[in-house]
Amino acid sequence: MKKYYKQIMILCFGGVLGMSFLMMSNIAMLMTSTPEFCSSCHEIQPAYNEWKTSSHANNDKGVVAVCMDCHLPRPEDTVRFFYTKTLHGLKDVVGHMVGGEYDRLENRKAAYGSIDNSYCMKCHKNLLYISDKRGAMLAHRTVLYPMKGYEKKCTDCHQNLVHKPAASFSMK
Repeated sequence: MKKYYKQIMILCFGGVLGMSFLMMSNIAMLMTSTPEFCSSCHEIQPAYNEWKTSSHANNDKGVVAVCMDCHLPRPEDTVRFFYTKTLHGLKDVVGHMVGGEYDRLENRKAAYGSIDNSYCMKCHKNLLYISDKRGAMLAHRTVLYPMKGYEKKCTDCHQNLVHKPAASFSMK
């Protein structure tokens, strides 16, 4: 028994250290996945204010889509989620520290370009069953089942749903 005592202690210590690291990583991910955290960068503050007045934060259904719902893959896709979240964070920090003047229009175009249709489909699932809007149903069919060479992104048509200046604010 004494022969294996050192290996068992090292294994237990490694297990405790590993679990602590996983728990801290999870806590860090949760804390940095809130709209309030995203808006802590002054460059993002206008986008946050526009989001608060949009239908993605304020609607009659009570459903709220936060920043990571639209700008990141599903958390269940763990590797892709961590990679994309880290890449976005590093890009924003480096841009803030090293970059020159923040060009909101250019960054907005880049953000729309990085939003994958699967991000929208996390919430918008029944796009082919819009009973009173046949045109919308047909338009969505061309996005969901595109012909080769005619692929579209949700943001091609839905550009100004969330981040647009609102003249007034009304609770729904």
